[in-house]
Amino acid sequence: MVDSNRVIHDYLVAMPAITALVGARVYAANPLPADATLPCISFFTRGGTSIPSVPQIVVPSVQFSCWADDPIEARKVYRALYDELNGLYDGQVTIDGTDYWIMRAIEEVQGQDIQDTDIPAYWKVLTFYAITIRNF
Repeated sequence: MVDSNRVIHDYLVAMPAITALVGARVYAANPLPADATLPCISFFTRGGTSIPSVPQIVVPSVQFSCWADDPIEARKVYRALYDELNGLYDGQVTIDGTDYWIMRAIEEVQGQDIQDTDIPAYWKVLTFYAITIRNF
């Protein structure tokens, strides 16, 4: 079975446009880790589909939160994520000697600007993607 969270994480931290804004602060976590430094990206798999007869292909539906301390910076992080993922076709990731491909990524819900109600100094842009991943 494909560990989609690890594939997505490792793909994003290898993308220059992402690391230019958030460094390695890409978290497969919900909620955001308490010690997280902004700006950053957090994500988690909220559902999706798989094919029982082809376990090497998964299609998770992933929720991304692009975090910053102001709405403009949060939107910049979202834009970098959008530029890297939306319409992606055959992005390769190698983990422990195994090759994985993000066959495609399609934005399901356009970015929504949200101010955190518990921590008013935290802003995020929330978006959802369907991501098809294979490892053969």
